[in-house]
Order: sequence, then C-alpha cells, then structure tokens
Amino acid sequence: QVQLVESGGGLVQPGGSLRLSCAASGRIDSISAMGWYRQAPGKQREWVARITRAGRTNYADSVKGRFTISRLNAMNTVVLQMNSLKPEDTAVYYCNAEGTAEYWGRGTQVTVSS
Repeated sequence: QVQLVESGGGLVQPGGSLRLSCAASGRIDSISAMGWYRQAPGKQREWVARITRAGRTNYADSVKGRFTISRLNAMNTVVLQMNSLKPEDTAVYYCNAEGTAEYWGRGTQVTVSS
C-alpha cells in the first residue's frame, strides 16, 4: 500500500505562483511514476503532469511551460511548481502514484482569482 498526502494549495491571484507537494509513504519502492491530476467544478478529472522514477517528465498541453514537476528523495516527495496561474487552473489537485496498483491522495484546492 502507498499513502499520498498533498499540501500547498490555496488562493492566488492570476499570474501568481503556487507550489504543491505530495508526500508518499508505505511501499514507496513499488512506485514507478507519480503525477498530478485536477478536477474543476462540473468537469471530469484531467491529467496535469507525470514524472517517472527515472526522472522523465510529461505535461498536459494546457500547463506546458508554466508548471514543473519534480521529485525529492527518489519517490518520497513530488512537487508541482505552478507559475503564471490562470483562473482556468482553479481545481482540486490530486496526487497520483503508479505501482502495483494506482493510488490517490485526497486532493488540495487551488483557486486562482482576483
């Protein structure tokens, strides 16, 4: 089993920045990749970014060039640095881990508004 806990959400003005963190515990050695998804009100959950154990990263087109995913201490912690935030980035952001199963955190709210 893997447990994921997100932190770092909040309210920010358009153009601002936020840093989300996801702390993983449990069977960390079984994790092959981690990522972030988001779900806005009334919309389906969508993929945002992903990083593999080897450090390879991928981003959704909507966040490419503005968001950066990175990992600390192998796969213990994954960080999503979000810059140039837009109102349409408002959503609940969920951490995801891929391993022998798929694991999810409970989410953290990000609100971009003036």
